[in-house]
Amino acid sequence: MKNKTLFTLVILIALTLLTGLATIFDWNMFGFLAVFFMGIAGVKFYLVAFEFMELRKANRFWQITVIGICFLIITIVSSMAA
Repeated sequence: MKNKTLFTLVILIALTLLTGLATIFDWNMFGFLAVFFMGIAGVKFYLVAFEFMELRKANRFWQITVIGICFLIITIVSSMAA
């Protein structure tokens, strides 16, 4: 594996562990926990899409579309949970 791919994998594992550890604490004030989880999910989605699915090499239209849809889904789910 390349160093960049390995670094991305380590970040993804760390974010997953952070999400798991965050469930232990009772931070659910005003829906903060749902917004926090959706933010981490968005970062993980971005890393997987652009690093492992090689969206970085895709057409600019597809890059903007994927980021826009991800942002839209995160916004809708976060607002429903809050």
